[in-house]
Amino acid sequence: MHKLISSTNNPLIKELAQLKEKSRLRKKTKTFLIEGLREISLAVKGDYKINTILVDFSVVEKSLFNTLLETITYDIEVIEISSEVYQKLATRASTEGIIAIANFKDLSLLNIKFKNENPLILVAEAPEKPGNIGALLRTADAAGIDAVFIANPKTDMYNPNIIRSSVGCLFTTKIATGTSLEIIDFLKENNINMYGAALTASVAYETINFKEPSAIIVGTEATGLTDDWLKNTTKNIIIPMRGAIDSMNVSVSAAVILFEAVRQRLT
Repeated sequence: MHKLISSTNNPLIKELAQLKEKSRLRKKTKTFLIEGLREISLAVKGDYKINTILVDFSVVEKSLFNTLLETITYDIEVIEISSEVYQKLATRASTEGIIAIANFKDLSLLNIKFKNENPLILVAEAPEKPGNIGALLRTADAAGIDAVFIANPKTDMYNPNIIRSSVGCLFTTKIATGTSLEIIDFLKENNINMYGAALTASVAYETINFKEPSAIIVGTEATGLTDDWLKNTTKNIIIPMRGAIDSMNVSVSAAVILFEAVRQRLT
């Protein structure tokens, strides 16, 4: 028999509501919430450890829920919750009725191993908006690249808005976080060319040979890349603009360059 929690004043529910909101608590407990059947399924596929699933059976079909449980090969706790409790914990307007409590993964560069000797990597320096991080992860997944590195992250990677905007790609993409200098050292040690999206001393992105091991580095839309990167890039690259402005959303810029790199590698 699984437990039933119907009150939003339940101590566990209060704690989970804080976990949703507070990065500090997520980092302290090394746990986070995942909302949605697809996202939880992708987390299981990505070898994330699920501790507990909270489910509102007024929303979720039991057959779909049981199908999800069959993919989890270890014992977990299942807690049935009321719709009121679910709404307190959910971040989406659309109701899916299922939330999991999962463990952090160690996103250290030390854990990065590439399956091939010619990796293609996306590096994002100090992205400020969780939605942009999620969009970058979706772009990386769509392009099928080898890894995404987040330099000097402004939030933990398990922010609910990153999970939501990445549509679960957070769990199936190879990710590492570190300082800019740590990532630069890693790329140098692994003989990976660094191509920085920057306005200064740059060449058109399509003139670059991306068939060699390559990292594409993007900065914030407001300030671009810091000197740490500009002093170490193999070459700076630019997307020629044909309109009145000189920049695009960071995930759009990354997509343009990444898909050019993928095109080159497929020809």
